[in-house]
Amino acid sequence: MIRRLYDRTIAMADHPNALWVLALVAFVESSVFPIPPDVLMIPMILARPSRAWLIAGIAMIASVVGGMAGYAIGALAFEQVGQPILQALGKADAMGEFSTRFNDMGFWAVLMAGITPFPYKVITIMSGWTGMPLATFIATSILARGLRFFIVAGLLWKFGPPIRDFVERRLGLMFVLFFGCLVGGFFLVKVL
Repeated sequence: MIRRLYDRTIAMADHPNALWVLALVAFVESSVFPIPPDVLMIPMILARPSRAWLIAGIAMIASVVGGMAGYAIGALAFEQVGQPILQALGKADAMGEFSTRFNDMGFWAVLMAGITPFPYKVITIMSGWTGMPLATFIATSILARGLRFFIVAGLLWKFGPPIRDFVERRLGLMFVLFFGCLVGGFFLVKVL
């Protein structure tokens, strides 16, 4: 089953709409969707290494724009939904303290979430909710998502054939590792 899915994704890399699908996945992953764009980006670059930089650029731009949508969700929905609930529970003061602490380390929080498997959407929404300066959020998102996607693209562009061979021979292991990173990221959200 994993092999068929992988083969379909590799074949889709040549489809005329592949870049649009990647952009859509990168956009929604930054605000609501749980699956990272790497699921599409990596096979697309392995199938067409000559397009590595274009693929990484589209993933970065769409992810940052999606992050701004997540920021808007946090900024706009908190006042209507979150604040009344917190006041009813008597926790409005505690949220103010959390907001200050998050904004003190906001640059680093956005940078780490943008680079690591930690769910980026959590930080985008929290950034809007806590009122992180939008310029700081956008600049850090561009840096973080650019680093993440362009480093992956560069490695795949430079070492593509051996990496593709390694992935294809150990597809089950790669799937388990990827799934483990995804679950680990969500676990960190609950713990932190």
